Amino acid sequence: MTGLTLSKIRRVALPPGRTADIGIAVGVTAIQLAVSQADWSWQHHRSGAGWAAYALLVISGLTLAWRRRYPVGVLAVALGATLWAGALGSAGWIALIVAFVNAEVHRRRAAAVASLVIGYLVSFWPPWLIGETGHASLAVGLSVAAWLIALLTIAELIRMRGQRAAAASRSREDQLQRRASEERVRIARDLHDVLAHNISVINVQANTALHLMDRQPERARDALTSIHEVSKQALAELRTVLGVLRAEGDEAPRTPSPGLAQLGDLVSAVRGTGLDVRVAIEGEQRELPGDVDLASYRIVQEALTNTSRHSACRAAEVLVRYQPDGVLVQVDDAGSAQRSPAAARVTMSGGNGITGMSERAQALGGTLSAGRRADGGFRVQAWLPGSMVRSADGSSR
Repeated sequence: MTGLTLSKIRRVALPPGRTADIGIAVGVTAIQLAVSQADWSWQHHRSGAGWAAYALLVISGLTLAWRRRYPVGVLAVALGATLWAGALGSAGWIALIVAFVNAEVHRRRAAAVASLVIGYLVSFWPPWLIGETGHASLAVGLSVAAWLIALLTIAELIRMRGQRAAAASRSREDQLQRRASEERVRIARDLHDVLAHNISVINVQANTALHLMDRQPERARDALTSIHEVSKQALAELRTVLGVLRAEGDEAPRTPSPGLAQLGDLVSAVRGTGLDVRVAIEGEQRELPGDVDLASYRIVQEALTNTSRHSACRAAEVLVRYQPDGVLVQVDDAGSAQRSPAAARVTMSGGNGITGMSERAQALGGTLSAGRRADGGFRVQAWLPGSMVRSADGSSR
């Protein structure tokens, strides 16, 4: 029985905003009745007309429960009921004021202004008799007009403030969505860089092991050992990339992000695929900012992966040049070997690899170029800004 009762209660539960609207409507109605009763007793009006006026005040107040959904309709009902109640000798303008401000906030300005004009004309009709005997005085007419203009101004200010708040909220949401999108792109780029390179190496070594397993088992064992090492490295890098997806409070990844300090390990893994890689480092080596160091490593990694997969040449040259305001990384296909037409189309069309490298460089304010050299080889060159990192004692490194 209890479960059935709770189920029924849950089914009839009102939305949060609806509950607030009903509360406001009931509160305004109660205040209007109390004010009207006090005014009625003070003026000693006839009790015969009181119940009709009370009913009109209740109607004008309770219609506010639908003010969000029907702002113009609620304003029309509140205006008619309030004016009618006023004709019966009852003063109750609170519901009408709330309905007017609500219509203005919901951008129903024409209806809001029309309600002011209609209310004023009906209250002082005919307006040209204002100041005459038996009609409202000129001071009263002018003061009410000034009060209505002030009410319109206040309602307009409330509407403008609400619009600014809504615009700021939309801006924050757009900014959060943009950051989330940028983070997804960054994670996708990191995953591509890690998986494309390491799986390419594993694929080459697996093919080597399959071909040499019977004829040269020792070389096949070396290939399998290389697969084991590369796969272990890939898993470690993958954990690092996926570490940003951990929920807050989880243990942070223990493996540091790769950088140019791990360039030797990268070259050793690539050489295991049969690609002869030579490395040249120019300038004074120093510690780079973390994002620049990682981007430099990933660009070299992706360029070597493209060379290993698409180039008919089996040699490559890597140049790392430290400059005062940044670092230049360059990967060349050595010699004049020609790539296959299909591979050339893939590389020159800006596949995921080239796109990812360009995005990395541009995100840091750097530049990247990729294309054929005059001798027929292929060159990937990137420049990334990165000033010297200063140690704790203030010295440059």
